[in-house]
Amino acid sequence: MQVDFYHLTATPLERVLPVIAERVLAGGGRLLIVDADEGRRERLDRVLWEYARDSFLPHALAGAGEDAGQPALIAPEPEAGNDARNVALADGRWRDEALGFERAFLFFDEERVADARTAWKSLAEREGVTRNYWKQKPGGSWEKAA
Repeated sequence: MQVDFYHLTATPLERVLPVIAERVLAGGGRLLIVDADEGRRERLDRVLWEYARDSFLPHALAGAGEDAGQPALIAPEPEAGNDARNVALADGRWRDEALGFERAFLFFDEERVADARTAWKSLAEREGVTRNYWKQKPGGSWEKAA
């Protein structure tokens, strides 16, 4: 299983998450987006509808309809009602349940750096886990730092 750590320093989650979601869906995958905060989940729902004029990301909030049919599902917990094999931890909180997916994306900002470091270290001890740390350059592009 692969865990990608995204340290958000120059670009907000609302601009990074849709790009990742597009890539997952374009590859035929499904994505579960996890955020414990209801207000942020609603904001992410709007962002995925409105982020680009020429793009469409089919998705829904968990419990709002047929979760199983959604390519992307926004939920409070890492429970894939849409059978996703990819999980995006949008609130910066690592959850060990993410290890049950094929790939996890952990997005974190300066407020969650200490939590991300703890998760990074704990995952080093896990067999079968590949970790990647993505750092933003000043212009907003990403480079693999570890």
